[in-house]
Amino acid sequence: MFDFLDSDWFNIGLEILFLILISYDIKRYAQTKKKEYIVNIVLTIGFAIWVLYPYYKSYFGWDEGQKQELISTCADENDTKLCKCVDEALFKGFTYEEYKAQDRNSSEFKEFIEDAKEECLDESWF
Repeated sequence: MFDFLDSDWFNIGLEILFLILISYDIKRYAQTKKKEYIVNIVLTIGFAIWVLYPYYKSYFGWDEGQKQELISTCADENDTKLCKCVDEALFKGFTYEEYKAQDRNSSEFKEFIEDAKEECLDESWF
């Protein structure tokens, strides 16, 4: 139901929203010099970090060597586009340590891979 929460565009939209809110408060503070706008800026930055940190932690928690190791394991498959898409889903869904500790035969991991493949093969707009 809330699959859009995991999409890149949702995160990009949140970043844009936070930047708009912060820039508005900076503008209003410059005009009025009221301290309430400083509080708004600090709270908005804090909330942005709280909301966006898990996304960046998992996505940027992989070194290039670790990514290449994972990519090379499926490079032999016929459908490289699907392979790259599933790899991106893994990079976003797990940190490297979580991925290594994950039981690849568990039903939860298999369901994650099936969902990723389904999303990658889906041609819809949403």
